[in-house]
Amino acid sequence: MVILFDQFHLPEDIFEVVFATEQQVIVGRLLVDEFKQNEGTLGKTEMSLFANRLHEGTVMDIIENLGPVKRLKKVKISYNKRQFYDRILTPMRSMGLIDYDMYKKKYLISDKFNNSLKKIGLMWISEINKSG
Repeated sequence: MVILFDQFHLPEDIFEVVFATEQQVIVGRLLVDEFKQNEGTLGKTEMSLFANRLHEGTVMDIIENLGPVKRLKKVKISYNKRQFYDRILTPMRSMGLIDYDMYKKKYLISDKFNNSLKKIGLMWISEINKSG
Protein backbone atom coordinates (compact mmCIF):
# COMPACT_ATOMS: atom_id res chain seq x y z
CA MET A 1 0.00 0.00 0.00
CA VAL A 2 1.21 3.48 -0.82
CA ILE A 3 0.65 6.37 1.59
CA LEU A 4 0.56 9.78 -0.06
CA PHE A 5 0.38 12.81 2.19
CA ASP A 6 0.87 16.55 2.07
CA GLN A 7 3.20 17.65 4.87
CA PHE A 8 1.50 21.06 4.95
CA HIS A 9 -2.00 19.62 5.30
CA LEU A 10 -1.36 16.55 7.44
CA PRO A 11 -4.58 15.33 9.06
CA GLU A 12 -4.79 15.07 12.84
CA ASP A 13 -6.08 11.48 12.54
CA ILE A 14 -3.68 8.66 11.59
CA PHE A 15 -6.55 6.79 9.93
CA GLU A 16 -7.05 9.69 7.50
CA VAL A 17 -3.39 9.38 6.50
CA VAL A 18 -3.57 5.61 6.01
CA PHE A 19 -6.97 5.18 4.33
CA ALA A 20 -8.39 6.80 1.20
CA THR A 21 -12.12 6.99 1.97
CA GLU A 22 -14.14 8.19 4.95
CA GLN A 23 -15.79 4.79 5.30
CA GLN A 24 -12.40 3.05 5.44
CA VAL A 25 -11.30 5.53 8.11
CA ILE A 26 -14.37 4.67 10.20
CA VAL A 27 -13.93 0.91 9.78
CA GLY A 28 -10.19 1.11 10.56
CA ARG A 29 -10.96 3.07 13.73
CA LEU A 30 -13.68 0.56 14.69
CA LEU A 31 -11.18 -2.28 14.28
CA VAL A 32 -8.57 -0.62 16.48
CA ASP A 33 -11.26 0.14 19.08
CA GLU A 34 -12.19 -3.56 19.00
CA PHE A 35 -8.55 -4.44 19.65
CA LYS A 36 -8.39 -2.00 22.56
CA GLN A 37 -11.52 -3.52 24.12
CA ASN A 38 -9.88 -6.96 23.92
CA GLU A 39 -6.51 -6.11 25.48
CA GLY A 40 -4.81 -5.54 22.11
CA THR A 41 -5.44 -8.99 20.60
CA LEU A 42 -8.14 -10.72 18.56
CA GLY A 43 -8.29 -14.38 17.62
CA LYS A 44 -9.37 -15.52 14.18
CA THR A 45 -12.87 -16.23 15.49
CA GLU A 46 -13.20 -12.78 17.07
CA MET A 47 -11.94 -11.16 13.86
CA SER A 48 -14.49 -13.11 11.84
CA LEU A 49 -17.28 -12.12 14.24
CA PHE A 50 -16.21 -8.48 13.94
CA ALA A 51 -16.23 -8.71 10.13
CA ASN A 52 -19.69 -10.34 10.24
CA ARG A 53 -21.03 -7.55 12.48
CA LEU A 54 -19.73 -5.00 9.99
CA HIS A 55 -21.24 -6.96 7.10
CA GLU A 56 -24.65 -7.05 8.81
CA GLY A 57 -24.39 -3.39 9.78
CA THR A 58 -23.54 -1.72 13.04
CA VAL A 59 -24.82 1.55 14.50
CA MET A 60 -22.27 4.03 15.77
CA ASP A 61 -22.12 7.63 16.94
CA ILE A 62 -20.42 10.09 14.60
CA ILE A 63 -19.47 13.60 15.75
CA GLU A 64 -20.61 16.04 13.10
CA ASN A 65 -18.80 19.40 12.90
CA LEU A 66 -21.15 22.19 11.90
CA GLY A 67 -18.87 25.19 12.28
CA PRO A 68 -18.63 26.00 15.99
CA VAL A 69 -21.40 23.49 16.80
CA LYS A 70 -20.72 19.76 17.21
CA ARG A 71 -23.45 17.18 17.47
CA LEU A 72 -23.73 13.41 17.75
CA LYS A 73 -25.36 11.61 14.88
CA LYS A 74 -26.22 7.89 14.85
CA VAL A 75 -25.13 6.26 11.61
CA LYS A 76 -25.48 2.65 10.47
CA ILE A 77 -22.19 1.45 9.03
CA SER A 78 -22.23 -1.58 6.79
CA TYR A 79 -19.04 -2.91 5.24
CA ASN A 80 -18.71 -5.98 3.04
CA LYS A 81 -16.82 -8.78 4.80
CA ARG A 82 -14.53 -9.53 1.86
CA GLN A 83 -13.77 -5.85 1.36
CA PHE A 84 -12.97 -5.59 5.07
CA TYR A 85 -10.26 -8.23 4.70
CA ASP A 86 -8.99 -6.83 1.37
CA ARG A 87 -9.11 -3.08 2.06
CA ILE A 88 -8.74 -2.78 5.83
CA LEU A 89 -7.13 -5.77 7.55
CA THR A 90 -4.63 -6.80 4.85
CA PRO A 91 -3.26 -3.28 4.30
CA MET A 92 -3.03 -2.72 8.07
CA ARG A 93 -1.05 -5.96 8.36
CA SER A 94 1.25 -5.12 5.44
CA MET A 95 2.02 -1.67 6.90
CA GLY A 96 2.75 -3.11 10.35
CA LEU A 97 -0.20 -1.57 12.18
CA ILE A 98 -1.48 -5.06 12.97
CA ASP A 99 0.57 -8.23 13.32
CA TYR A 100 -0.48 -11.88 13.24
CA ASP A 101 1.06 -14.47 15.56
CA MET A 102 0.90 -17.77 13.66
CA TYR A 103 1.61 -19.85 16.76
CA LYS A 104 -1.05 -18.29 18.97
CA LYS A 105 -3.36 -17.68 15.98
CA LYS A 106 -4.00 -14.12 17.19
CA TYR A 107 -4.02 -10.69 15.60
CA LEU A 108 -2.44 -7.94 17.67
CA ILE A 109 -1.78 -4.23 17.52
CA SER A 110 1.83 -3.66 16.49
CA ASP A 111 4.44 -0.88 16.54
CA LYS A 112 6.14 -2.16 13.39
CA PHE A 113 4.52 0.71 11.44
CA ASN A 114 6.42 3.21 13.59
CA ASN A 115 9.66 1.27 13.18
CA SER A 116 9.21 1.17 9.39
CA LEU A 117 8.64 4.92 9.21
CA LYS A 118 11.83 5.49 11.21
CA LYS A 119 13.70 3.23 8.79
CA ILE A 120 12.26 5.14 5.81
CA GLY A 121 13.40 8.41 7.41
CA LEU A 122 16.91 7.02 7.84
CA MET A 123 16.90 5.86 4.21
CA TRP A 124 16.03 9.42 3.15
CA ILE A 125 18.82 10.90 5.31
CA SER A 126 21.26 8.41 3.79
CA GLU A 127 20.12 9.37 0.28
CA ILE A 128 20.56 13.11 0.78
CA ASN A 129 23.99 12.58 2.38
CA LYS A 130 25.33 10.58 -0.59
CA SER A 131 27.90 12.46 -2.59
CA GLY A 132 26.94 12.92 -6.21
